[in-house]
Amino acid sequence: MPTSDRKTLKVLLSVYACEPGRGSEPGVGWNMAVEIAKKHQVWAFTSNTHRALIEEELAIRPIPNLSFIYFDPFNWVYDWSGEGKKAQWNVHLHYYLWQIWAYFVAKRLHQKIHFDLVHHVTYVRYSSPSFLSLLPIPFVWGPVGGGESMPKTFWQQLRPKAKLYEFLREQIRRAGELDPFVHLTARRSKIAWATTEDTAQCLNRVGANNVQILSQIGLNDREIATLSGYQTSRQHPVRFISIGRLLHWKGFHLGLQAFAQADLPADSEYWIVGEGAELESLQELAKKLDIATQVKFWHKLSREETLKRLGECLALVHPSLHDSGGLVCLEAMAAGCPVICLDLGGPGILVTPETGFKIVATDPERTVGDLAKAMTRLSQDIELRNAMGKAGHERVCAVFSWKNKAENLDRIYRSLVVQNAIASTLAAKQQGEVL
Repeated sequence: MPTSDRKTLKVLLSVYACEPGRGSEPGVGWNMAVEIAKKHQVWAFTSNTHRALIEEELAIRPIPNLSFIYFDPFNWVYDWSGEGKKAQWNVHLHYYLWQIWAYFVAKRLHQKIHFDLVHHVTYVRYSSPSFLSLLPIPFVWGPVGGGESMPKTFWQQLRPKAKLYEFLREQIRRAGELDPFVHLTARRSKIAWATTEDTAQCLNRVGANNVQILSQIGLNDREIATLSGYQTSRQHPVRFISIGRLLHWKGFHLGLQAFAQADLPADSEYWIVGEGAELESLQELAKKLDIATQVKFWHKLSREETLKRLGECLALVHPSLHDSGGLVCLEAMAAGCPVICLDLGGPGILVTPETGFKIVATDPERTVGDLAKAMTRLSQDIELRNAMGKAGHERVCAVFSWKNKAENLDRIYRSLVVQNAIASTLAAKQQGEVL
């Protein structure tokens, strides 16, 4: 058993996606590794894909307790250099093989280091296995997501290509649930964290025994401080913003329809920041709704420029139809900006009635109408905007700062290690009695 409750643990992290200064999966992997290393010795497994940026950051800001181990299956380094660093279909094959590779690397390393526990962090996907669960130490899985689905009533507005995408996405997920190694990963996890209730149900279905809901995203102290600086009075003009990849499931078409219906001043604006396959479709929709002169497409901006635009708007509109995270919602809340989202997936967990509006996604017509009502109310009620902005900032600091998330992880890690030590002692004792 540990000699002290404050023992520095030896933690193995699986962070296939991991890069400093990034959002989404790479940001989750990086921030988790950095925060855990403030309390424990961390060995982080990742792909050579991220090596250059990681080593560049560590050369500037070294982290003493954090060691990265880079490897790829058959020396196949996945190429993310395409347009927008967009993954192709074979990233799934690379990821699966990388997970197998990780087990054999970890098995040899464990004989030398004797890890206290292993934690799979990225990819944040429940339907793929982590072979690190086979190590003879406590295994923590997640948070993982991917169990979220677009409500079928919203399929009617999709183009054929988008419908095919949603169909194939569901089939791939179901195929993953048939993978015996996914079931093995679930059964061997001491804790399986799900990003949403939808994913929690999936984890229960594949055999996880201790499923809890926990968002995978957060903001570090520096990011929160930076975002706080973008807070403004946001009184003139009335301006809404949506930020993200322009994909069908992001629901920006719903935002445009709602903006067209809302009772807003004539000089109101709707800004959309991002690039993607739906750009032309959204531009055509704006013309069809006769709001093209009020809608500004900013295309792709730097993170700094994006946050400046956010600070110039009175609310973030994030009508995503299946999203396990929703980092932009946290960023808006940290900047004191109310959020209008659908009560689905990750955003439905991040946002509360005190920090924004969560719209029930029943059918497109009713949802658009409710989004429009939320826009109208925020445009007319300055006190409500200010109260929601303040509550959002406080919620991020209290619940979603990486520092606080790491404190919670520390308690759970220590509890699992103690439980494992007790179980090992009892097993040894029982074996001795039998002999």
